[in-house]
Amino acid sequence: MGFVKTMGEIAAGHRETGDFYDAEVLTVYFETKPEIIQAILPPPLTPGPLPIGAAFVAKYPKTNFGISYLESALFLVVTHNGEEGVYCLSMPVNNDMALILGRETFGYPKKLAHIYLEREGNDFRGGTERHGVKFLEMKARMEGVFNDPAAQQFLTEAGETNPDIVVYNFKYFPNPERTGFDYNPKLIKETVKRRSKRIEYGEAQLFFNPSPHDPWSEVEIVKVYGATFSVGDNSMLPGEVVAEVDPDEFFPYAFMKMDDL
Repeated sequence: MGFVKTMGEIAAGHRETGDFYDAEVLTVYFETKPEIIQAILPPPLTPGPLPIGAAFVAKYPKTNFGISYLESALFLVVTHNGEEGVYCLSMPVNNDMALILGRETFGYPKKLAHIYLEREGNDFRGGTERHGVKFLEMKARMEGVFNDPAAQQFLTEAGETNPDIVVYNFKYFPNPERTGFDYNPKLIKETVKRRSKRIEYGEAQLFFNPSPHDPWSEVEIVKVYGATFSVGDNSMLPGEVVAEVDPDEFFPYAFMKMDDL
């Protein structure tokens, strides 16, 4: 294994799916404002039927691509051509290979960060910090009931009907002249198959603290619905390009993967 690989080495390293075993994921669901979602979404994505967002912190102890790492993320519910999914605004990780694989293949907006996920009995704490700013903090107590029981029923039924998650990201790369992009930005659709072994439900607190480099606080939290903690085996399926975007139209949205310099 060196700078140049044989075809045999390349074939041996190929994985049709990215598999995560015994993944631990603490997710907090919340309501935001429709006008915020409208302002943040790049076209051709459109807001989903309800102004729902989700933030998670995850611990991946074992994968089929040879690394273990922690991850957090911020999602908004969206639609594209009538199909509902989630748009990933930010996905910090604590491993450089996890960053490269997700960012260069699917367009996930990943940065390196300090991430933690802790449990003591039924109480959970999770969060993410970069440049000395803890811009994501979540707390949850898993005693079976959401802050909003009606939202718990709705989200549980939706998850049982379709446990898979459709994720939308934009794949783009700046050109060397620093005048635009190497190619027209592409909207990528990718599906994550979830096979949960255990799910716990509970009340939650969620905080997006102001940060000049990770502006999660722009997504105002109107109401926290509740939290889930799941353990299971998940798989990232191959993605597909579902649209190309006008580069001038997309340019204002093209700074999610880098700090404000």
